[in-house]
Amino acid sequence: MLKRSIVLTFICLSLAACESNERPESVMNVKTLDLSSYSTEKPREPIHLLFIHHSCGGHLFAEQGKEDGQSCIYASHPNGGGLRKLLQENNYIVHEASYGSLIGDKTDICHWNAKFRDHMDKILICSNQDEFFTDGTKNRIVMFKSCYPNSRIDSDGVEPGNPDSCEQTTANYKAAYQSLLSYFSEQPDTLFVVLTAPALVQPRAGIKSMIKSVLRPESSVDKVGRRARKFNNWLKDVEQGWLKDYKLNNVVVFDYYDVLTDYGKSNWSMYPNGPSDSHPTSEGNAKAAGKFVPFINKAVQRMGL
Repeated sequence: MLKRSIVLTFICLSLAACESNERPESVMNVKTLDLSSYSTEKPREPIHLLFIHHSCGGHLFAEQGKEDGQSCIYASHPNGGGLRKLLQENNYIVHEASYGSLIGDKTDICHWNAKFRDHMDKILICSNQDEFFTDGTKNRIVMFKSCYPNSRIDSDGVEPGNPDSCEQTTANYKAAYQSLLSYFSEQPDTLFVVLTAPALVQPRAGIKSMIKSVLRPESSVDKVGRRARKFNNWLKDVEQGWLKDYKLNNVVVFDYYDVLTDYGKSNWSMYPNGPSDSHPTSEGNAKAAGKFVPFINKAVQRMGL
């Protein structure tokens, strides 16, 4: 009995030490792309836009209402954020690719290198799932995102990382995104918009997670949350991060994760559907949608599309 008490005391003290150090790191010295000088006005001419996504992206695009759709492409959904309609009102012709299609299947971070390397030609002419333009029409904007399981980064990993490895490490994630820049640079007239993976709901505290935090501190709740924040900060940091050496203006990052954490109030989702469901609520998605439209309008103005 005494041994058990000592072990439990050690676990609680160790966990408390970890948790007492937890501070969302959104206030880090991150230099994001300055779009303040560009207009939020909608494009003068209609622009074809493709969004590659799975469930959370489908919810973000959908109107709020009963579930109506398939393959995560929805007309309406209880978690709907209304982004599709907002984009259409701003002169974007919206196309989607999701589950069950060549372009839309497999959207984890470890899949992006092969997808853009091997299928860029089809991505640019995808009109819906496995339907493709045959009249010369091209998507001038390509949006893509991975889903919330990708926000669980289990370790820092070993540099330089492997872009095709599905082991969820910071090094592998960075390698995956670094690989994309050479493909994007070959399409200077196409705007590529990365949406960061949605935030996870904070895991419940329990004896098992406490023990795991002590025995495997690299996978503790605190460190997993911090890694997600640091990685997304790296993606959008134009001075020290992903785009620091990229010279073209056809790649931008919309920090969906940051919106869903209420801009650093936590490293975890502030808009989860429940204690074990990381899908963002309609409120969270509507907030992101409202922020996204002026963001993309400015990015389009910067591109001169």
